[in-house]
Amino acid sequence: MKRAFYLAVLIIFGFATTVYGQVKGFSAEQLIELVKKNHPIAKQADLIVDKAKAEVLAARGNFDPQLRNETGQKSFGTDMYYYYNRPKLEIPTWGGVEISAGTSYLSGAKTDPEDTRGSSNFWGISVPLAKDLLMDKRRAMLRTAQIYRQASEYERKALLNDILMEALRVYWNWSQQFQVCKILEDALVINRQRVEWVKTGYRLGDRAAIDTVEAITQLQQLELQFNQAQMEFQNNRYELSSFLWNDNQEPVDLDSSLVPANETVLLERLNDPLSSLLELSTLQHPELMQYPFKLKALEVEKKWKFQELLPEARFQYNQLGKGFNILGADSGPLFGNNFQYGLSLGIPLRLSKGRAEYRKAKLKILETRLQQDNKQVMIQMKIRSIYNEWQTLRRQVELQQQTLNNFIALQRAEESRLRNGESSLFLVNARENKSLEARQKLQELKNKFSFTGYKLLWSIGSLGTSTP
Repeated sequence: MKRAFYLAVLIIFGFATTVYGQVKGFSAEQLIELVKKNHPIAKQADLIVDKAKAEVLAARGNFDPQLRNETGQKSFGTDMYYYYNRPKLEIPTWGGVEISAGTSYLSGAKTDPEDTRGSSNFWGISVPLAKDLLMDKRRAMLRTAQIYRQASEYERKALLNDILMEALRVYWNWSQQFQVCKILEDALVINRQRVEWVKTGYRLGDRAAIDTVEAITQLQQLELQFNQAQMEFQNNRYELSSFLWNDNQEPVDLDSSLVPANETVLLERLNDPLSSLLELSTLQHPELMQYPFKLKALEVEKKWKFQELLPEARFQYNQLGKGFNILGADSGPLFGNNFQYGLSLGIPLRLSKGRAEYRKAKLKILETRLQQDNKQVMIQMKIRSIYNEWQTLRRQVELQQQTLNNFIALQRAEESRLRNGESSLFLVNARENKSLEARQKLQELKNKFSFTGYKLLWSIGSLGTSTP
């Protein structure tokens, strides 16, 4: 019995012929591949990664060299106040140091005495001495973008994991209704033959007239159930079609000739004990794997906000030269001749903003760690619950198979008694109804068992990564 049971739960039922004519199988694995390849939400999941890459590129743009040029002229009456042209190249670096070089031409009768008339050139450097030395806004933005670029892969997997779970839920509902249709279809064939048999018996005088009413009523009840099952099967097909898209991003309808495939679902990863599944979810669940990256990004923000507590101190030095040739000019030694330097200092007296921003950064880290702990507990509780359901369904399938075998044996015995004139059509129909209910219940449990296996893979975060 156990051997037969394990064989039954590994094989999902398919049928060679139905009233629908020649059919082709459509498996859950095929659905998974189609959803991953063409579904808009799967495409949207890919865009998450592309957007994260674009954010990194945008953050790198803050370190791009910039070429600037300032030009201006003022003339009033007969006086030429000034005319200047100042091209300049600025190169920001990772360490907060900015390198600059440029030339200048200035002429006019009324110019600032601090400016040098004629043509001149310079190259210089600006260095932070306290604030922005270890971390500044540009570096924080780039590092954060790089971290979220890595996290985007897990965000994509989480989104894909959920859409695949929803698609599989609809698939197994569709599969269940198909199997109900097949069970009722087989019962209809038998009952149509029984009606003809009873009518023949009535004409020959072997059966009472009321037996024909009993047989026809049973047939009509089955036809009503079959029509209802057909309607639900078609509605499930329409719902399943909402997950099917072609390569051109156009929605397609599930072919009416397709039925649930005769497939073998061997969920090898679910043979591990519960403790292994819990450990696996900790290592791979995409929702959990995003938290380390969030914490890294918050640590970068915390490091940057700490810089707000430091005094703003910046040293700037420019080496000056005559003419426009920056590289060829003899400007003399540093701080020897032809130079300009400046030192700026500043600090808020109460540091209110800096202290508040730094405290907020630390609180964000604490909040995220609490969210991480809660998410891990919730995921593990979900895994335990689904695993328990899966194991229970395994036992229920075995018990229901035994129950069905008993109901079939009782039905066969009652049919034999009817042929011998020792029973009534009413009792045969009652036994048959119980057998049909048991058969449908068994199919429901088997479908639910298979779906719960996929649901367990979803709970540990595996659906978005690979198929079973």
